[in-house]
Amino acid sequence: MIAENTPFALVIGAGPAGLMAAEALARGGHSVIVAEAKPSPARKFLMAGKSGLNLTKAEEDEAFRAAFGADAAPLHPILAAFGPDAVQDWARGLGQPLFTGSTGRVFPEVMKASPLLRAWLARLEGMGVRIMRRWRWLGWDGGEVLMKTPDGDRRLTPGACVLACGGASWARLGSDGAWAAHLPGKVAPFQPANMGFAVDWSAHMERHVGRPVKGIALHAGHMASRGEIVLSRAGIEGGGIYEVSRAVREGAALTLDLMPDLTLEEVRRRLARKRGKESIANHLRKALKWTPEKQALLMEFARPLPDDLAPMIKALPVSHKGPLPMDQAISTAGGLRWEALDAALMLKDRPGTFAAGEMLDWEAPTGGYLITACLATGLHAGRNAAAWIKKGHQP
Repeated sequence: MIAENTPFALVIGAGPAGLMAAEALARGGHSVIVAEAKPSPARKFLMAGKSGLNLTKAEEDEAFRAAFGADAAPLHPILAAFGPDAVQDWARGLGQPLFTGSTGRVFPEVMKASPLLRAWLARLEGMGVRIMRRWRWLGWDGGEVLMKTPDGDRRLTPGACVLACGGASWARLGSDGAWAAHLPGKVAPFQPANMGFAVDWSAHMERHVGRPVKGIALHAGHMASRGEIVLSRAGIEGGGIYEVSRAVREGAALTLDLMPDLTLEEVRRRLARKRGKESIANHLRKALKWTPEKQALLMEFARPLPDDLAPMIKALPVSHKGPLPMDQAISTAGGLRWEALDAALMLKDRPGTFAAGEMLDWEAPTGGYLITACLATGLHAGRNAAAWIKKGHQP
């Protein structure tokens, strides 16, 4: 049982941002309750770990912050205080050895999220943090926080509250964006981020569905990627398209360089070799030593084939029907506007209520940026909430 008249801090959401805020509050000497709408905490965090938990990226702080773009300038000082090095120290402090890949991405050696999460939850329990499962936030009534719980509706009056409600993708894992209804006029519209794009494939692409395409470069506006893509039944997905997805979503044309390690003239020279009676398909395969998937993409997007194929091979225009559904995106853009918050991440019109994590209006590329920013904003909001209670402010 929770006695509502006992001073405590309330954190809504048990993802990385919420758990980090809870730890900061507990270290500040406060009793902490974490309200989680799902039956277990950090479900999206665990899902991210299934393909290898990319915690952060080992690069210079300035370059790391620049990846979030100028529109996330309020986030930059928060990341300066808790950036890639700090994230690595935090994970090692939970007993997780790390390694850095060739692209600078940092992973636990076990390549999973579950051992780190178990250690973190054990530490939080030892600090007295209580996680209340199946508690859903219903908004406010004056100064009271309304919660729907398995034992009925509750009214809580915390000394401070941190909202860490997530974005609006992967609703089944808890990030459904429903919280936006409680903050009318303060939320920038959600948009998919780090997402794939829908393509109506012709019949000849059927046998390539599910296959990766490697050794390419993607270009959209000022953004570029050397990552691989996957030809899914719905369209183009995978890390390569995620890295340029923001520019494509905003209207930039998407092109594929199918031979990024060769110049245009080198491609021309290879294609100029005598073809004889070979089909164009066999000629391309032998001259360029490429995979069936690259050839299929060329046939899909370059028909009718021009006489000079080299420019198409170096900048193949991709026809698509826009982003795949937002609930399938890795993350979301949009969220609680920066103008609604002060530098402490406190809501300007609701003193004592702070916000953190993916529910804030920032967009991170793939590569460890998302988790790092969630941890950093959670720590920032939690520390400021702890200071708010310590100063004796009333909710």
